Amino acid sequence: MLVVNEELCIGCKACEKACPFDAIYVDQETKKAVVKDNCTLCGACVNVCPTKALSIERKAVSEEELAKYKGVLVWGEWEKRDNNLQLKGVVLELLGKARQLADKLQENVGVILVGYKISHLVDELFHHGADIVYLCEHELLETYTTDGYATVISSVLATEKPSIVLYGATPNGRDLAPRVAARLALGITADCTGLDIDEKRQLVQTRPAFGGNIMASIISPYTRPQMATVRPNVFPKPEPDIARNGKVITVPVSLTKQAIRTKIIEDVALEESTENIEEAQILVSAGRGIGAKENLKLVHQLAKEIGGTVSGSRALVDLGWLPQPKQVGQSGKTVAPNLYMALGISGAIQHIVGMSSSDTVVAINKDPEAPIFKVADLG
Repeated sequence: MLVVNEELCIGCKACEKACPFDAIYVDQETKKAVVKDNCTLCGACVNVCPTKALSIERKAVSEEELAKYKGVLVWGEWEKRDNNLQLKGVVLELLGKARQLADKLQENVGVILVGYKISHLVDELFHHGADIVYLCEHELLETYTTDGYATVISSVLATEKPSIVLYGATPNGRDLAPRVAARLALGITADCTGLDIDEKRQLVQTRPAFGGNIMASIISPYTRPQMATVRPNVFPKPEPDIARNGKVITVPVSLTKQAIRTKIIEDVALEESTENIEEAQILVSAGRGIGAKENLKLVHQLAKEIGGTVSGSRALVDLGWLPQPKQVGQSGKTVAPNLYMALGISGAIQHIVGMSSSDTVVAINKDPEAPIFKVADLG
């Protein structure tokens, strides 16, 4: 619940102006803030209160309350490409996994789509598995801001009560998901490589732990929704079904500029100096085993001959032989090409995490005991 400390409250109305849902007001007689029943605990008023008179208190949720949370929700992140708005690939990947999880639970798949003039993206979400799209449009949401998006998404989660919420582990996703988790006092597991439902209908979230040396399975038994971020290329994209349709729920949004503490001054598009390895269908990846920096020319030559892109292990990036955007692995990028050639890569778990979704893996290594051979189709 939202608590008002009347001794600290000065009746400045900052909370009233910041609330996007008209859930708090300042009483004209007492000059103190009053909370309405429709408060969603989004935290927008707490952030702007100059005297720290507002706070959120949350009680442990009972099993009966947990059972009220239903459905799997995906954040529908989009990006601007060539002046057109497009869904990020990871959203479609998450929809495929969300469909599997929801089918096990016999529940619906929803997408929360936040932005401005984005309704044309809805059909693609339905085609890839969504049953419901929560459309949240406002001119202040035209560009991503942490405050704006966290406020809107927190309110939708508090109102709709999904059981599971999935985000892509993109730069914005890694910024947004923890903020929402903090506002709603939820657990969150970052950079998951596996998701499943256990016998108690809980989300089992698998991710590398202790520097990638083990795989940890994590659950959130005491809070709902259960939240996780997933790297791009971990799950395959489902085949679209253009005959699928669904339900659009338009969510009224009433944001004010005061609720958003940052402002986009200018967008600068940087031209990529190197090919994006996340989108490559053929990767020729080099490790420390190639011996010397000058041997990279052989790697580049091979990649050119077979129409591939050069990537590498963290060891080569740390040595300065390849730029960081070329790094595959836990601290680099997750890739899923049709063909992955690992040249002189031993196959530490940190690297395997980043390329295990490849369709075909070819490993070349003079050490017959190298772990890379355990995931290779040809060695």
